[in-house]
Amino acid sequence: MVRKIVFLLVVAAVAVSCSDPSQYSIQGRISNAENRYVYLDELKVSSTVNIDSVLVGKDGGFRFKGNVSYPTFFLLKLNEKNFVTLLVDSAEQVEVYGDAANFSRDYRVTGSEGSAMVQELNRQLSRTKHELDSIRSLMVSFRNEMNYADRKQKWDEEYNRIREAQIQYSQKFVATHPFSMANVLALYQKFDDDTYVIQDLQSLKVAASALNSFYPESEHVKALYANTMKLMQDERNARMQQFIQEAGQNSPDILLPNADGKEVALSSLQGKYVLLQFWSAADRGSRIMNPVLVELYKKYRAKGFEIYQVSIDENRYEWLDAIDEDGLNWINVGDMKGSVSAVRAYNIQAVPSNYLLDKEGAIVGKDLKGPGLDRLLGEVLR
Repeated sequence: MVRKIVFLLVVAAVAVSCSDPSQYSIQGRISNAENRYVYLDELKVSSTVNIDSVLVGKDGGFRFKGNVSYPTFFLLKLNEKNFVTLLVDSAEQVEVYGDAANFSRDYRVTGSEGSAMVQELNRQLSRTKHELDSIRSLMVSFRNEMNYADRKQKWDEEYNRIREAQIQYSQKFVATHPFSMANVLALYQKFDDDTYVIQDLQSLKVAASALNSFYPESEHVKALYANTMKLMQDERNARMQQFIQEAGQNSPDILLPNADGKEVALSSLQGKYVLLQFWSAADRGSRIMNPVLVELYKKYRAKGFEIYQVSIDENRYEWLDAIDEDGLNWINVGDMKGSVSAVRAYNIQAVPSNYLLDKEGAIVGKDLKGPGLDRLLGEVLR
């Protein structure tokens, strides 16, 4: 009896050692596909890579195995136009069932939460596109009718309602599943070749940040994160250009007390090139920037350069100590309440941050760092 138990334990140990707990499997049946090949491709950011192919059995059965380190997109293909998209994580035992005739449109998937989400996202968008196509067809068919204008108005309203419902659905999906890789698909779905369903930058930011914290090595996540950062920068640049156009020639004035309690207006410095610098004594980045400004101030002060530094601090003693320690011999102001009105007037999102104003007070630069600021000052203060 003891020998039998030992034998069973050895068999169990061998069975466990021969299986890979991180290995996924994709299997199932595709009816009417016997003796045809089914292909498994990994879906990259801008291409696909074939992983494997198997001959479908007489019963329609097929099976793939492999390893992934994080949820990965695959295409299960009968041909280039007849495929389904899967999102497979390590150790998932995925089963896919369908018929060769309409495999891409009607299939069943189990054992993979990500693949089920992908299927639902694609189905929802497909339904939406079908409804929109139907309305466009009606518009074409009845364009010569007497009451076309009235009908078109109703069709336009219905068209916009359907689009908005899809947008709301997709945004809700992203918000509800912030850590799912299915969000990558949701964020890149399009109504047509030129129009993304989700154009809300906040949704992109939430998803990109969440996924980057969980799957930083994923090619799709890296691309999403980089794209989101670029869009954020583009948005900031657009806001800055608008701000310069609207307020550049008459930049908002600032009137705040200096270290002696005397109020000093930014506008009092017109006639000089002025670096309007927002900073905090408690901010390491601001303190690192200060020595650079000290050197530039010494270099260009005699040529008509001035610095008007606005503190967002609330601790007066810490502010005064920093001014003394860093040798800031220019105009330093702050109300010790965050200088909120000035911060809002110049749309300051972080410190250190700066604007360069010309002699008339027009904005000619923003967030200039050491070498860039030195180069620009050298050009305008010859």
